[in-house]
Amino acid sequence: MSSDDEQQQGPVEGPPEQLALMREFLRHEKQVPKAKPRTWRGAPLAEELPVARVMVNKGVLHLDRYFDYAVTEELDAEAQPGVRVRVRFGAGAHRVRDGRREGGGLIDGFIVERVAESDYNGPLAALAQVVSPEPVLSAELLGLARAVADRYAGSLADVLQLAVPPRNARAEKKEFPAALPAPGVPDAESWGRYEQGAAFLEALAGGGAPRAVWTALPGPLWAEEIARAVAATLASGRGVVVVVPDGRSVERVDAALVGVLGEGRHAVLTADAGPEKRYREWLAVRRGAVRAVVGTRSAMFAPVRDLGLVVVWDDGDPNLSELHAPLPHAREVLELRATLDKCAFLLGSTSCTVEAAQLVATGWARPLAASREQVRRAAPLVRTVGDQELARDEAARAARLPSLAWQTVREGLKTGPVLVQVPRRGYVPRLACERCRTPARCRHCAGPLEAPDARDLQCGWCGRTEGEWRCAECGFTRLRAQIVGARRTAEELGRAFPAVPVRTSGRDHVLDVVPGTPALVVSTPGAEPVAEGGYAAALLLDGWAMLGRPDLRAGEDALRRWIAAASLVRGQEAGGTVVVVAEPTLRPVQALVRWDPVGNAQRELAERAELGFPPVSRMAAVSGKGEDVEEFLRVAELPVEAEVLGPIPLPVTEAGRPRRAQDPPVGERWERALVRVPPGRGAALAGALKVAQAARMARGGGGEVVRIRVDPPDIG
Repeated sequence: MSSDDEQQQGPVEGPPEQLALMREFLRHEKQVPKAKPRTWRGAPLAEELPVARVMVNKGVLHLDRYFDYAVTEELDAEAQPGVRVRVRFGAGAHRVRDGRREGGGLIDGFIVERVAESDYNGPLAALAQVVSPEPVLSAELLGLARAVADRYAGSLADVLQLAVPPRNARAEKKEFPAALPAPGVPDAESWGRYEQGAAFLEALAGGGAPRAVWTALPGPLWAEEIARAVAATLASGRGVVVVVPDGRSVERVDAALVGVLGEGRHAVLTADAGPEKRYREWLAVRRGAVRAVVGTRSAMFAPVRDLGLVVVWDDGDPNLSELHAPLPHAREVLELRATLDKCAFLLGSTSCTVEAAQLVATGWARPLAASREQVRRAAPLVRTVGDQELARDEAARAARLPSLAWQTVREGLKTGPVLVQVPRRGYVPRLACERCRTPARCRHCAGPLEAPDARDLQCGWCGRTEGEWRCAECGFTRLRAQIVGARRTAEELGRAFPAVPVRTSGRDHVLDVVPGTPALVVSTPGAEPVAEGGYAAALLLDGWAMLGRPDLRAGEDALRRWIAAASLVRGQEAGGTVVVVAEPTLRPVQALVRWDPVGNAQRELAERAELGFPPVSRMAAVSGKGEDVEEFLRVAELPVEAEVLGPIPLPVTEAGRPRRAQDPPVGERWERALVRVPPGRGAALAGALKVAQAARMARGGGGEVVRIRVDPPDIG
């Protein structure tokens, strides 16, 4: 109330005691004026723990530390560890008034802790505002975020951007019911098909922390098996985090959890849910209203209480690799959570990545698989068509489809739908021996050989040229690269079976489920819909296009995509058949025929260990303009064991074409160098790169960007 208002209203009437109290109140307000939240100038500080350590939302490495702020008496109750705050950041030391630093721009942050004294000797700025009293950053989540930032040479602020969703005031006002009591221990059911499946569930229900790499049998039961593992953990009074690659997988696990546990026992976290719903579900987890979470990669940081189990499904899927700094992978984050929280760990897939094989080889996890008899009963019959058969096949020469594929489709359509997997556009093959199909690799660093100008061979890693290449396996000197036209093949199928409906599933339109009636379902890898009752047959076309990609993971990824598609086909006992058009002598093709993804991953791991490839070694990619990359590597104090490969030019990103997260800006000419270190030196490498990048940013970095990615998923 202003003094003018008082004059207009006239004298205040009331009892003498009330007037005396009002005068005393006004006198007190005059002696200790209330400061504006902008500076809190003159406001008294909290009597206990008047200093707040704040993690400001500045994702630059040279500011990757805590900053101290004064806590006023008025904000004392709300300014607790874990809450969101706004602070003034960037004020100079000369802008001090009444012992308080003032000025600077407002920026968001989190209170990490309250302390009695600051390590900073100068005057402190005061907290500007407590955005919300909701403690969203727990000590466990902070510890995990710091571990992830250190592993990936990133900043804590960037990790917290991934871990804590944006605030929604309406969601915070919602009252959540108390958590439901723990469910009973579930029956093993389909887990009994695995040699140690029942024992694994018993360990979870008993409060144990087993770690397992689970090779799931083909078929639709994997989601229900995850749900039973979740139920067993909840029965022990602990929480669960389940991370899957995409929304379709989330829906399947969500439905399975409802079927096993009923409603109200789990939350779903996906980026597509919208800000309010996503934050509301996240708050239900943080407040303990639910003890289980299923979601896409953002769910890897879900603040589940009393964590007892973390699950990651299909860790080879690229969707599990985060696209924002510091680009962590969900598998690695959940490994860190299992270690920090001492909880159980389950990595499941119908296939097996080299990283999963390494977890077993090092003893960090144990294998969880079915017997060969169970695999043979559940898997379809797999047949191959190689180059020699294609050369002799009149139908293949005319329509780019072998006779065996025609026959398989015709027979399959009699009993149900047939799946046709066609590699998506953009698969670029690497070079290999024309005779034995052994990939052509550099003699210096074992990187993939390329022919960018169609004449000279050049290593895709270190950039060295190869004058006279000769196959190390058979001695042949000729190379090949071939892709069969996928679109034309799909058109030929449609014309060959005009009475059968043709459905397509790809990037523009992905089908989730198709009926069990006869139909042709043409799909790109990863977009295959589930057929009711399973597919009668499947064709895996243009295998060379997938195997020939210029990537270290080409064979592993091709096998994973093949097995994922073949797992949707009925078992061999029910007549399910898969035809793969690829050279049958290649290792991934043989692994598919034998349905042995674990053996393939183990052999791949042994080869990578011999050649010093990830994941046995640790590797980082440094990319940017040529002079900036060279300067960065010159000043970085890398471990003495570090080996620098390259730099080599990166393809120029063209305008209007799809751009991946690691691609250079449109039109700019960048180079990339790979830095690898032996086992056990990954932390030293990440630390050295982080220090060098922080120093570069602190001095301005010349205005040019140098991008660092630890453990890049694709290195050529």
